[in-house]
Amino acid sequence: MLTHPIFLASDRFQQVLLQQFGVEGKAGEGWPSWDGAERKQAVLSVAFRYLDTYRELLQEEGERSNSFPKELYLCAVQQLSQFPELVEDVLKLQRWTEILQCPSSEEDKEIRKKQVRPLFRHFRRIDACLQPREAFRGSDEIFCRVYTPDHSYVTIRSRLSCRVGEILALVREKLQYSEDQPTQPGNLLLVAVTSAGEKAAFRPSDEAVFTTLGVNTHLFACEPSELESLLPLPEEIHWSPGDSKLHDMSAEEVATQLVVFDWELFSCVHEVEFVCYVFHGEQARWRPLNLELVLQRCSEVQHWVATEILQCQSLPKRVQLLRKFIKIAALCKQQQDLLSFLAVVLGLDNPAVSRLRLTWEGLPGKFRKQFQQFESIADPSRNHKSYRDLMGSLRPPLIPFTPLLLKDLTFLHESCKSFHGELVNFEKMHKVAEMVRSIRRYRSSQLALDAEPSPSHLQTKAYVRQLQVIDNQNLLFEMSCKLEPKDM
Repeated sequence: MLTHPIFLASDRFQQVLLQQFGVEGKAGEGWPSWDGAERKQAVLSVAFRYLDTYRELLQEEGERSNSFPKELYLCAVQQLSQFPELVEDVLKLQRWTEILQCPSSEEDKEIRKKQVRPLFRHFRRIDACLQPREAFRGSDEIFCRVYTPDHSYVTIRSRLSCRVGEILALVREKLQYSEDQPTQPGNLLLVAVTSAGEKAAFRPSDEAVFTTLGVNTHLFACEPSELESLLPLPEEIHWSPGDSKLHDMSAEEVATQLVVFDWELFSCVHEVEFVCYVFHGEQARWRPLNLELVLQRCSEVQHWVATEILQCQSLPKRVQLLRKFIKIAALCKQQQDLLSFLAVVLGLDNPAVSRLRLTWEGLPGKFRKQFQQFESIADPSRNHKSYRDLMGSLRPPLIPFTPLLLKDLTFLHESCKSFHGELVNFEKMHKVAEMVRSIRRYRSSQLALDAEPSPSHLQTKAYVRQLQVIDNQNLLFEMSCKLEPKDM
């Protein structure tokens, strides 16, 4: 059921179920040896599995999705006199039509619309970051800043799933009433500009671009003639040395907040998002919005580690930070958060950090040995054997290293055909489903942390959920060379 979007679009899948039940076309077409109540019960069994698997996503779609169970229900009611054994299934279908049409969910949607929510980095509000994360849906409204070539910006309120053309219309409307805009905006492009100055222009038909942005990537609206002149924001190019807030926080509390936030993000990802991300990309019916945010978080944590160490000018304090990060990694591993565990390890392995010879030499031998063990787990040799052995020894709940799960799915997709002629390669579908079902196992029990919150836990929580990072590798390397020049 998880893999049907690969070989059969959801709309077509629903039509097939209706046809096989006898709603359209020749009743039972394709199943000549299996007729009557048994066939209809089998069709309903598949329909119930479909509705159960995609319940949250179907609720989000509203009337478009509710028409399927409603049509199936009406047909089943008409056939009750001929097949009285379907009565329990008909009642179940009636409940499903109510669930997908549920008035309370409509109220929830209205509440969600009023709660315009910022994404991670592109619009900051402390009160919002302290709230537990909820799954993002395409209809959610968000705040986002869109910059102009002179680095002024407008703040727009937009649906998460809206098209680029709609975003530009909102920007154009704002610019028309801006005192800083002397001329009327012409034909605008929407462009993503990274901290390294790389640019990617979006097509007007592109959807849900907000969650695809990199850690310090910002949206710019400009005319085609201004595209080449776009530059990153000044704060993304320049840096100022200083002491880290991390010095005043305990490793235990930081690790706990990392684990809690990772669990909230991971719990928001629907299983089908993995399938959509790998197999359909931007053509998917359901965008992998929450999965994209998990991947963004993984990158964010890696760059946070490097940023904190390289901004620290004092050698003794840098050594203290190294120790603290190794301890944080150990605590994340102990609490079975392999996402932050490996992100911290990879952050310490960043070339701009690993080249700091004097800093690493100041690290006690016990910590160096522990970090070497962590590096062996991150070692990709023999198809990530050390990591896979560790995963095999853990029991739920746990948070996997999501990029590797996607890498496995991508390899399976590219190494096996989805079709042999007109026949579906179900061996491949079973393997994909098994991989995706592993996510369900990881979340089969709730995460429980016994740590008592300290008086400063809210400050730590806000810090962990709004990490300030530098993701420009050239800038990080420049900072590294200033701390410890090559001839030292």
